[in-house]
Amino acid sequence: MITFVRLPVAAMRALIDGDVARAGELAGAPLTEWLRSEKWLWEIRVRQIEQDPASEDWVARAAFAGGHLVGHGGFHAPPDAEGRVEVGYSVDPAYRRRGFAKAMLGELIRRAEADPRVKAVRASIRPDNTASLATIAGFGFEKIGEQWDEEDGLEIVYERPA
Repeated sequence: MITFVRLPVAAMRALIDGDVARAGELAGAPLTEWLRSEKWLWEIRVRQIEQDPASEDWVARAAFAGGHLVGHGGFHAPPDAEGRVEVGYSVDPAYRRRGFAKAMLGELIRRAEADPRVKAVRASIRPDNTASLATIAGFGFEKIGEQWDEEDGLEIVYERPA
């Protein structure tokens, strides 16, 4: 079972500054060096929340299982005008291949389905990312197209109804 803990902006700023202990205090849960190593993501999310404060409820959560931080997850943004959200998640390498990505995805889908504004959940995955493709299998995602991502290159876009 996965429990998500929201990472407030102040905690993300502490992670960016390298202060994992302070970030954990601000989040109300013990965080790890691995989470700090995702600095690039926290920089993006802080800028995003500064521009759109409503994003804070959607974009950044630490994922815990059995009292251990196993990863992070959230959505790229709040629901768009068509009611779509896109999932994003990552598992600490020390906890990979144990089912945590699927557990996180399941919790994210439940979170999306709990909001009446959400009509669909998206996932964008590189065609060579077999682990992520295996993660979404069985959750009802269907290929709806392709897109080019500046960081990752070609991505296949999958979607499922909420």
